[in-house]
Amino acid sequence: MFAGLLERRGARVLRAPLVDILDAADPAPVLAWLQAFAAGGCDDLVLLTGEGLRRLLACLDRHEPTLRGPFLAALGRVRCVTRGPKPARALRLLGLAPGLEATTPTTAGVIQCLADEPLAGRRIGVQLYGEDPNTPLVDFLRSRGAEPSCVAPYRYANASDDGTVRTLLARIATGEVAAIAFTSASQVRRLFNAGMQPDGVRAALAHAQVAAVGPVVADELERHGVKVDAMPGSSWFMKPLATELVRLLGAGPPPAQE
Repeated sequence: MFAGLLERRGARVLRAPLVDILDAADPAPVLAWLQAFAAGGCDDLVLLTGEGLRRLLACLDRHEPTLRGPFLAALGRVRCVTRGPKPARALRLLGLAPGLEATTPTTAGVIQCLADEPLAGRRIGVQLYGEDPNTPLVDFLRSRGAEPSCVAPYRYANASDDGTVRTLLARIATGEVAAIAFTSASQVRRLFNAGMQPDGVRAALAHAQVAAVGPVVADELERHGVKVDAMPGSSWFMKPLATELVRLLGAGPPPAQE
């Protein structure tokens, strides 16, 4: 999808998959969490990603389809807290709406969204981003007297071997690649875990314009010492990212219709 948006604007796209998104290696803990949730085990649910909600439903469909109805019923009863527009959109596709929406799609944004809420004694489900335990959010909830219950319905895995990633960096370093776009923080981490010294990765990226889909990805790049040249101002999706790349590279206005 993203590559197609760029190609329709006249770009030559080098596809370089860095990570794959896979189901949790063991579905048993996910199913146990889903069973407890469907039985009324949560008062609130924090959805960090739209992918997470889709994977929870896919786990039910694959392993315990009769639980889908009770799960959706429970989902309709609890207050859902969404980190940004993507999980909110995933909820709306189910005919549901968030109870609270974090304005900034980050963990800090979720914490700020909940800062003035009475949380003591509330049982709060937390759908994690990959397998990251999100210690800051969990610690915040516990500090406010809440009882967090976490679920990790998917994980990230390498989509390319280290040699392929190093070849990509070499092509960037020669100036062959005008810009590189990152759509997840895990892609950034993969680039820095391919057997090269961090200074070498940063030196390669310095030869290209660097674009990030949103603030989480931009923060990860900056944490690794990489300057972000472009990021959508408010709507953190693929189409606004493609528009930012067009602007950054001076490729002219985007097409009137997609």
